[in-house]
Amino acid sequence: MTTTLRTDPVSELYHATTTPELVDVPELTFLMIDGHGDPNVSPAYAEAIQSLYAVSYAAKFAIRKAGGVDFKVSPLEGLWTAADLSAFSTGDKSGWDWTAMIRQPDSVTRDLVERFSDEAAIRKGLASARRLRLERFAEGRAAQVLHVGPYAAEGPTIARLHEFIAEHGLTFDGHVHRHHEIYLGDPRRAAPGKLRTIIRQPYAG
Repeated sequence: MTTTLRTDPVSELYHATTTPELVDVPELTFLMIDGHGDPNVSPAYAEAIQSLYAVSYAAKFAIRKAGGVDFKVSPLEGLWTAADLSAFSTGDKSGWDWTAMIRQPDSVTRDLVERFSDEAAIRKGLASARRLRLERFAEGRAAQVLHVGPYAAEGPTIARLHEFIAEHGLTFDGHVHRHHEIYLGDPRRAAPGKLRTIIRQPYAG
């Protein structure tokens, strides 16, 4: 099998097909927050997502109001791992560690993040906003594929991506190369069967 390693412009990294491919992800800036536990039932996870969006949109509007270049808020992303990686195969989501994040343009500064994090904590009661951080993240080489459908049905898509990685003689360590998901669909607006998620797995070698 011959596969071309594709070095994409950043915008292209947020497009994928149902055919696995190799990509090279440059260092990017993200607004991030860490947590632990089942995202489906954890109030901490739900509040973390609210905080990410609140600060991201506040920064967008402030920059536009100041005459800066307007931008579209990027999709929500998640990095996933667990101390015991068998938690993924057994479905024990209570053991999951997660980093929720949204990519930010260079115009979003730490000063803006601190300012709007404080506002979100005070005005919206989002205490977790004060745990947000602006961080550069270099993912590097990875394989990715588009999953269409409910999040709970990602298993076969993930297995296919892992097989693709192995077929190319590549490996990954789940503790180091964290499972990465990019949520292109909004479960509040889309039927579960129409949700679109980019599944990305960094690799070694």
